[in-house]
Amino acid sequence: MNESVAGSMAELVHRRWREREAPDGDVIVFADGSLRVMDLVRTQSPDRPDDPRAERWHWLEILRATEWSTDDWVEVESTRATHAHGGSRASAGESAHHGSIGWVALTRDNGESTLEWLAVSRWSDPFRDVILDDTAVTAVSTAGHVWTFPRDAPQNVRIAVAPDPRP
Repeated sequence: MNESVAGSMAELVHRRWREREAPDGDVIVFADGSLRVMDLVRTQSPDRPDDPRAERWHWLEILRATEWSTDDWVEVESTRATHAHGGSRASAGESAHHGSIGWVALTRDNGESTLEWLAVSRWSDPFRDVILDDTAVTAVSTAGHVWTFPRDAPQNVRIAVAPDPRP
């Protein structure tokens, strides 16, 4: 890809982020304009089909793109949680575009909230909590799933069911 196309994709991503929009679908979009298409997969233990603790969730990368287009953009205006740490800020929330769509973003904690990456999952419930540390962005969905995104490789997210708080 030539440099002008790469620059225009990055400009598009940053412009849409400032307008609080993201590509519709299960994707991670990066500040350089590249995109990863993901697939949310749920497996269930055959021995315990009705036990949510026996579920396993995986967000699998199925496609990488440096040039891409989308017909639909979703708003990511509804922020439910933010957390700043070490010059960065994690945000999480929902889009009500086609039902409740969860999203998580990592930005620089500067006046412009410069985007590093944004993950959108059409099949996730909205995210209600987010924590940022030196290595990861951890977001909890309203369904109680804990998504742990490595800061430098969010496509390698780990998803777990939140522990039951009852004794």
